[in-house]
Amino acid sequence: MFKGQIVTTGAMELNHQSHLAYCTNVHRGQTWLQTLNSLEKHTLAVRDRVCPRRRFAIGLRLGARAAAELAQKKAFLGFRRWLDKHQCYIFTINGFPYGRFHGNSVKEKVYLPDWTSPDRLAYTNLLFDLLAGLLPDGVEGSVSTLPGAFKECVHSPAQAKAIRANLWRCVDHISRLATKSGKRLSLGLEPEPLCLLENSAETIAFFQQLRAEHPNDSRLEECLGVNYDCCHFALEFEEAQGALAAFQKAGIKISKIHLSSALKAKATAEARAALRRFSDDVYLHQVIERTPWGKLKFYRDLPDALAKNSKLKTQNSKLPEWRIHFHIPLHAPAVVPFENTNDHLLDALDFLAKNPGQCTQWEMETYTWEVLPPELKSRTVVEQLAAEYEWTLARLAERGLVGRMVKKVK
Repeated sequence: MFKGQIVTTGAMELNHQSHLAYCTNVHRGQTWLQTLNSLEKHTLAVRDRVCPRRRFAIGLRLGARAAAELAQKKAFLGFRRWLDKHQCYIFTINGFPYGRFHGNSVKEKVYLPDWTSPDRLAYTNLLFDLLAGLLPDGVEGSVSTLPGAFKECVHSPAQAKAIRANLWRCVDHISRLATKSGKRLSLGLEPEPLCLLENSAETIAFFQQLRAEHPNDSRLEECLGVNYDCCHFALEFEEAQGALAAFQKAGIKISKIHLSSALKAKATAEARAALRRFSDDVYLHQVIERTPWGKLKFYRDLPDALAKNSKLKTQNSKLPEWRIHFHIPLHAPAVVPFENTNDHLLDALDFLAKNPGQCTQWEMETYTWEVLPPELKSRTVVEQLAAEYEWTLARLAERGLVGRMVKKVK
């Protein structure tokens, strides 16, 4: 099935050899055993609702400890048998969070170790070793990673140079592995607010610098690209079709698109009060403010934005718009005083419809289940994920990105 022009996944058939999954970073799992237990408890239940008895794609998240444990021969061969038994396959791995991702304060620690560290390089290379051994024939594979480092942690040109050097070492590893395995593999840098690369302009400039350092080396275009997170680029007030077209013009590969949505609202007193329900001690929720005159202001975390604007009073037409880095369920309706950034996501899908095959890897990434306010958790996590599939597949169908309907999601 992976050699034709149509690949079956979810409740429909995706066109252009594309693949759709949800990212399993929504589930807990520090060790490989915990990760596998989450797949058995949650992922198979989602599969049974979305496409029972059909091939199902998994967007795998592996932290460093789980990856090292899976790399043991017995565990690895056992997982391959598990995938075959349950008619599942892996096409992408989320390699952004290196360590713990749920249950404790993560905040800016999620960016550590960054790409100045050999530990980040070794971990990412291991993920590619695993992916090459799991990837079905004829399917392209990707690993997504942080965009270099958290910006405030890069203090010198030497650190920036170390980031580029380690990324190029990873490109070299990917290239050699691709030649040996016969698989197409790429690393996707995931721009994010307040990181070294946080928008399309910074990302393009970074790739231009890499090209200058490695002239006429095709491995850059083949093995390194961008993991385009719709939530992150919407936070930066970018237009999806413009940003994606800019990457296309610059010859930068879109290795994967994260189908994700953020909160946005006018900074009214009502909205600021309601936003306190989204302020948690686990994740960093960057806030970007745009004034009616188009000026952007950045806040490191949601509590910072709330504290510095506690006395903000002005006419509604002159209030700034806030966009908050909090991934919310794609299918969740906007409830006053909030809106979402689904318009950016849909704009990205419109680009794919006009440019078929530009990116064939799509992953829904709403990892914030544990910290969602109660009104957004009226369903179980499995029910929520199934609803995201139904919403996403319907939007893909509207744009001709899927083929015939196979079965309605339960």
